[in-house]
Amino acid sequence: MSKAKRAYVCNDCGADYPRWQGQCSACGAWNTITEVRLAASPQVARTEKYAGYAGKADAQVQTLSSIDLQEVPRFSSGFKELDRVLGGGVVPGAAILIGGSPGAGKSTLLLQTMCWLASQMPTLYVTGEESLQQVAMRAERLGLPKDKLKMLSETNVETICQIAHKEQPKIMVIDSIQVMHCADVVSAPGSVAQVRESAAALTRYAKQHNVAIFMVGHVTKDGSLAGPKVLEHCIDCSVMLDGSNDSRFRTLRSHKNRFGAVNELGVFAMTGQGLREVNNPSAIFLSRGEEVTSGSSVMVLWEGTRPLLVEIQALVDYSQLSNPRRVAVGLEQNRLALLLAVLHKHGGLQMSDQDVFVNVVGGVKVTETSADLALLLALISSFRDRPLPRDLVVFGEVGLAGEIRPVPSGQERLMEAAKHGFTRAVVPTANAPKKDIPGMKVYGVNKLSEALSVLDEFD
Repeated sequence: MSKAKRAYVCNDCGADYPRWQGQCSACGAWNTITEVRLAASPQVARTEKYAGYAGKADAQVQTLSSIDLQEVPRFSSGFKELDRVLGGGVVPGAAILIGGSPGAGKSTLLLQTMCWLASQMPTLYVTGEESLQQVAMRAERLGLPKDKLKMLSETNVETICQIAHKEQPKIMVIDSIQVMHCADVVSAPGSVAQVRESAAALTRYAKQHNVAIFMVGHVTKDGSLAGPKVLEHCIDCSVMLDGSNDSRFRTLRSHKNRFGAVNELGVFAMTGQGLREVNNPSAIFLSRGEEVTSGSSVMVLWEGTRPLLVEIQALVDYSQLSNPRRVAVGLEQNRLALLLAVLHKHGGLQMSDQDVFVNVVGGVKVTETSADLALLLALISSFRDRPLPRDLVVFGEVGLAGEIRPVPSGQERLMEAAKHGFTRAVVPTANAPKKDIPGMKVYGVNKLSEALSVLDEFD
């Protein structure tokens, strides 16, 4: 064995360097390169170790037409919302990374899933952060069946793979990847090298033995997954479980999925018996009070493969400050500033001396531009102190020239709104249905000025 070597690895992209430098040449990030110590290993072991994430050390060249295209069988996790986010179920041999802030419910969700699957197939739950007694106490508190699920308390990846090879599970849980370590990597668990090599070894085992593996990942202070960026590259599916401490609802969103749609959303409710799936999230996010107030509008988002009705609230009030405040919760701050400029230029409403506060009800984070028109109408409603009709739904993208641009899946959005009792809709003209929707009147608009004229008709 030769002397241990030092390497310098970027925490964001995983690029290696022979010496430390301030900026990563690969991704351009500053102060992300850290020092790691690598132990030299025999040449044979290194050849097997770096056989690739798919575990094909003896791979052969094939033509694209000769590859077998048989459909990959999936099995249900027991949660319809989790199956939706994963693309229709769990794929054998898939490496799935689930992240989230502390206390979001990652371990609870996986424990419930594994206890349900243990009655149908061999399972193995590997815990490195908690003792077996702590996991058993949680299962007892949640009222879960405990007689089938096999548990293991271990942090060494080689030992875990050996035991898994003996037990032959169909699905495994690694809780968490940040506490796992490989024996031939001389660095602390959680470091860049350990996380990268541990994830690569587990992913390779999943591909070789056709075992689905769930890996729990930690997050940093800014909410991103801890560890090198290569961690997200080597796995097949990356999902995030989000939820604030003051809310009992949790949202599960996919950021990467090789077997399904990206940005799919699943909604869960945290109860005393664990996480319970919410089959109709629109009804939860639309639980408004009986009193009609100004500054509130309902928009239709498109999350993955389904529409979602969400209420957006706006508060516009005279500011005592020289620089009025602009606060956006659940929306992008720069998008709010852009829409306020469009409203002034093409709508004739000046809010430079007003404090503007915007909030998306239910803790939903809006990333698409279909909420532009709903946000502007909520701002106008609060500024004029005129409530919008309760049976009105709005969606559409607003351009810099004041034009209302169409959004994808307009027909499906309107059908979802009609199911929840909405009878009026303000949408882009290109999204107006060719056939009338029973019980709904649709107003098609091309410019912001036309949308303001429709509001005057409601008054």
